[in-house]
Amino acid sequence: MQRPPATVDVSVLVPARDEAESLAQFIEQCDVVFRTRSERYEVIVIDDGSRDNTWSVLEGLRAQYPFVRTVRHRSGRGIADALRSGYLTSNAGILVFYPADLQFKPEDIPRLVAPILAGESDMVTGRKEGKYDKAFVSRIYNGLSRTLFQIPVQDLNNVKAYRREVMDDQPVRPDWHRYMIVLAVAQGYSVSEIPVPLYPRNAGKSKFGLSRIPIGVLDMLAVWFELRFGRKPLLAFGILGGAMFAIAGIIGLLLLTTRAGTRPYWTMIQSALTLGSVFFATGILGEQIAALRAEQRELRRRLDGRASDSSSDA
Repeated sequence: MQRPPATVDVSVLVPARDEAESLAQFIEQCDVVFRTRSERYEVIVIDDGSRDNTWSVLEGLRAQYPFVRTVRHRSGRGIADALRSGYLTSNAGILVFYPADLQFKPEDIPRLVAPILAGESDMVTGRKEGKYDKAFVSRIYNGLSRTLFQIPVQDLNNVKAYRREVMDDQPVRPDWHRYMIVLAVAQGYSVSEIPVPLYPRNAGKSKFGLSRIPIGVLDMLAVWFELRFGRKPLLAFGILGGAMFAIAGIIGLLLLTTRAGTRPYWTMIQSALTLGSVFFATGILGEQIAALRAEQRELRRRLDGRASDSSSDA
């Protein structure tokens, strides 16, 4: 891996899978843009298990452009893991998530970064302008997300720039990069939005298929549960367990006041008591897991603090 510049202000993280046809043009456009800027950039391209000659193209680009750095996944691990690998390799205090397919032009990267450099925002997301495939699905996804999470932006899953500490606080979960804004807002970071033109693909094909829709919905529910009950799971399961016990009690009262056959009532009572016990046991187990996660987060904060102190002393 080529050594990075001594200091950089912005690290552009570029997940790429089977993008050999677009990468050369993408990096060339980055070079043109970066030459006109006062802030210093590096581009970290993560080859996420490509089956074409993406890696050989990257090796040539890395030798030609000093600001290009590369990471390689031997198999496809998804955008969330690619961004994580790029983040761990990066050097800058500001990170940018940008695709390599040229649907978004590198000329718009400085516009995403500007509000963060000016201290006006911790995170900036782009709002797609232009026609694109699956726009209807995107509107439904964004509408549900805004309703469920009360996020003050229109387009959650798009190009974005953010302070490094935003990524520090992100959970390491597959596909949760779509909810980076949601999680950042929940942690108190400020988020803003700017319009970014969307262009047709000039090569390759989209990695998004209809099969991703149910996965996205389930991820949305998982993020909602994490934010609402992740630190107090017994609150959720205790309510459900209490409701089951209450139902069992109500049925028991009905059993005492009715002359109908008792077997269906006893079956319902037993089922409600069993479910209530399972919910309470799940909640208690969840509390133990939440406590371990809290200890892990605190340990991570302390390690990060010591690393920062060491770098300051150096």
